[in-house]
Amino acid sequence: MKKLSTLALALATSLGILSFGAHAAENFAGLTWGKTTVNTDRSSALKQSMGGENRFDDTIRNSGTWGVRAGQMTDEGRYYMTYENVSDDYGSTFKLRQQNLLGSYDLFLPLGVTTRLFGGASAGLTKLENESRGYSRDSDIGYLVGLQAGILQKLGDNTSVEAGYRYLRSNAGTEVSERGVGKLGSIDLHSSKQAYLGLNYHF
Repeated sequence: MKKLSTLALALATSLGILSFGAHAAENFAGLTWGKTTVNTDRSSALKQSMGGENRFDDTIRNSGTWGVRAGQMTDEGRYYMTYENVSDDYGSTFKLRQQNLLGSYDLFLPLGVTTRLFGGASAGLTKLENESRGYSRDSDIGYLVGLQAGILQKLGDNTSVEAGYRYLRSNAGTEVSERGVGKLGSIDLHSSKQAYLGLNYHF
């Protein structure tokens, strides 16, 4: 939690500095909904104990992901903070949850008066939680860094919609300990990819 609080403070400060230097900027807040797939690496001990199939890779696969965000936008680009949450299970046993806190910056490429392509980078923290049935709960906070791109369509003075794709790399990991048996090994969150839709309100 200390890492999460430190990053939140740093991102808020950075956004404040950018806001002070921005010209003709407008605030916005929005909601996102998408599908996330994660890729995990298993320790050699876990591979031995669980066999060749990586069931944790199938836990969060095209799983529903919701997010909230807020930031500022200019004609040239935008900067914003995002909180995202995704949780899913595989069968009746394996379950993972991922929560992201990201600071992002996008550059715009206008396609017309109301349509823009965007592309940019994100960095932040992720919390990975192993909530699998029959296993001890464990969590870890790691760093995230990645890229995003998409298209933004303004609908009026106060609203816009967008479609985007984001790819993130991470170093978060959790231990896998079976109750009554002990530690079997560990999993590391290697990467995640997400396709999403967003609705923004400008003010």
